[in-house]
Amino acid sequence: MTSIIQSPLFTQRVVQAMRSLYPEELADRAWDNVGLLQENIDYSQSPSSAARDVSPIVLLTNDLTVRVAEEAIRKRASVIVSYHPFIFRGLKSISLGDPQQRIMLQLAQHNIAVYCPHTAVDAAPGGMNDWLADMLDGHGVTTKRSVVQPTAVPVPPGFGGAGFGRLVEFGHVVNLGRIVEAYAEGLGGLRYVMVARPKQSMPHLIRSVAICAGSGYDVLKDCTTADLIVTGEMTHHNALRLTMLGRCVLTVFHSNSERRFLKKRLQPQLHGILASEDAETEVLVSEEDEDPFEIWDVKNMPLLAYDKK
Repeated sequence: MTSIIQSPLFTQRVVQAMRSLYPEELADRAWDNVGLLQENIDYSQSPSSAARDVSPIVLLTNDLTVRVAEEAIRKRASVIVSYHPFIFRGLKSISLGDPQQRIMLQLAQHNIAVYCPHTAVDAAPGGMNDWLADMLDGHGVTTKRSVVQPTAVPVPPGFGGAGFGRLVEFGHVVNLGRIVEAYAEGLGGLRYVMVARPKQSMPHLIRSVAICAGSGYDVLKDCTTADLIVTGEMTHHNALRLTMLGRCVLTVFHSNSERRFLKKRLQPQLHGILASEDAETEVLVSEEDEDPFEIWDVKNMPLLAYDKK
């Protein structure tokens, strides 16, 4: 009789913990792909189990790149929790020529599972967008917070008020510069951000802020009461439309609006649950994960330094 193949107990615990924090039912499944996207195997009953032991190590990352996959292998992680799904579309082949497929082969070879929560984290109360909204709490003003797009599907008990985007209303006006400073600090000490603003009205005094991590225009575009839109990225024409409507836009690059959440909120949350069952559990945050874009000063470009050697 063929034995039943299943995921290691540690992988099952990681998945259960993530689902308890950010239920997959909250995700926008109309387009998103969340859940355990790559499994690993429990070899505990195999004669070769000593060589393929599952370590209680989780690696958190915003994006699962080749460098992050190699880091997971190097650090002996058995589960990667990647905020962004690394599989979106069906595959007709798996080859080394495609970076995504190479990652799948590498991780399968080293028996590493991948769990991706994405928009479940965005929608959950206390999740990504609430964390971004929390950065406005230090202004000493009364605020009112609401969900921009409530979740349409029935939500699990304890997750009432789930949805996408947050609208924060201040008790009185706040200077735009103060809000920019709050986000630059809260997102890790950013030195440069992108701001679009109507030039006819100065100074810019903000009474309400609409917030969405990542690429949030579609979520926030109809939030007409917001004086400021805060998101990771936005196209030229969408930003132009908003400024013509008299609103300001703050963008910080897509993954910059998300990555620090892993260290500030998800790492302690996940470690707290897993360590209660196994004190040896480690929840690490990737050191290789970074936004693909850099801001260069054309008067002092990094590549020009090589010409001086």
